[in-house]
Amino acid sequence: MRIVELNEETKKDILNNLLKRSPDNYGSYEATVKEIVEDVHKNGDAALFQYTEKFDKAAINKDNVKVTKEEIDEAYKLVEPSLVEIIRKAKANIKEYHEKQKCYSWFDSKDNGSMLGQKITPIDKVGVYVPGGKAVYPSSVLMNVIPAKVAGVGSVIMTTPCNSEGKVYPTTLVAANEAGVDVIYKAGGAQAIAALAYGTESIPKVDKIVGPGNIFVALAKRCVFGHVSIDSVAGPSEILVLADDTANARYVAADLLSQAEHDEMASSILITTSRELAEKVSDEVEQFISALSRKDIMRKSVDTYGYILLAKNMKEAIDTANEIASEHLEIMTANPFDTMTKIKNAGAIFIGDYSSEPLGDYFAGPNHVLPTNGTAKFFSPLSVDDFIKKSSIIYYSKDALKLVSQDIIDFATAEQLTAHANSIKVRFDKD
Repeated sequence: MRIVELNEETKKDILNNLLKRSPDNYGSYEATVKEIVEDVHKNGDAALFQYTEKFDKAAINKDNVKVTKEEIDEAYKLVEPSLVEIIRKAKANIKEYHEKQKCYSWFDSKDNGSMLGQKITPIDKVGVYVPGGKAVYPSSVLMNVIPAKVAGVGSVIMTTPCNSEGKVYPTTLVAANEAGVDVIYKAGGAQAIAALAYGTESIPKVDKIVGPGNIFVALAKRCVFGHVSIDSVAGPSEILVLADDTANARYVAADLLSQAEHDEMASSILITTSRELAEKVSDEVEQFISALSRKDIMRKSVDTYGYILLAKNMKEAIDTANEIASEHLEIMTANPFDTMTKIKNAGAIFIGDYSSEPLGDYFAGPNHVLPTNGTAKFFSPLSVDDFIKKSSIIYYSKDALKLVSQDIIDFATAEQLTAHANSIKVRFDKD
């Protein structure tokens, strides 16, 4: 991996390079995605099935678009029982963590006759998109569905691509069933997002769409945003390791590559105060790439978006980490908890040598759907909050309103909104 000494110029160059990975730079695909979305919006099932045949080579129609109980039962026979058990253990951890995020309605009454509050209502219908192309991610099924179920979403509808024979990955079906998905449809790509957003004869319209996907899925979600809610327009995966001379170079290298294998556009960055560690990590990365599968993907990712940054001191290292605002941030320093208190921007923070990123991806419980491309400066991980709505509750008795009526009338008059003022005034005309 390239080793770069940190200064203002190199930091700027690196940030500009990382921003090239943003979905905002997918402009060449936007026209195609918009055409697909509009076609499905206008023509429903006919367009959906046409695109499924074109892209997935599958003859899907209204009679076989929905995954049946028999298909789910078959999936359990095809998945190793040991993996089913692991999925169930992960489900328990994820559910336990997200249960602690639940919000409840509250009301506060006062002696003057007023009552204020907040009403929590789960979203009625949520669509979960699950990829089915180059790789299969049952972990993403759990991470997207379980918070929705914990929140009390009325109906969780999943779409996922099928193969040319009309079959869905068995592990995807098992994870979906374990997580409590209500119905699964065989649909992928931008056309599936459009179907969820607008509804077709076979697939019902939802209120919110969540879940990862390729460039076409990301752009389709952005295209339908506003008509429905979405979780985010996620960019490629990324990891940043913050380390000093006490870190284990082999652990650091292994963790950097855990993200590089995701995607040729994935970003893997080490920021360290130790040149010796930097050189050791670079050597370890080369050895791992030569020994692991997906080496071509890792090589392209590391060469294009991989960096080892040498900082003058830990303050400069931490400041740079906060500027990059990585999706995943690992801290491998002599005092990792002290370092953690200085981190302001990160999707998920992993502390110490034995809290490697895949622990969060699969098993620990916190959600692995995280903000990317620097958006950790203002976005948070997917949570139960993403599947609820909050309504304000306001009640004033006549006496309570009378006490503040003139203040409201004066405020409205100052804004030249006389109808606002009149709405209060008419209630006390006789008085």
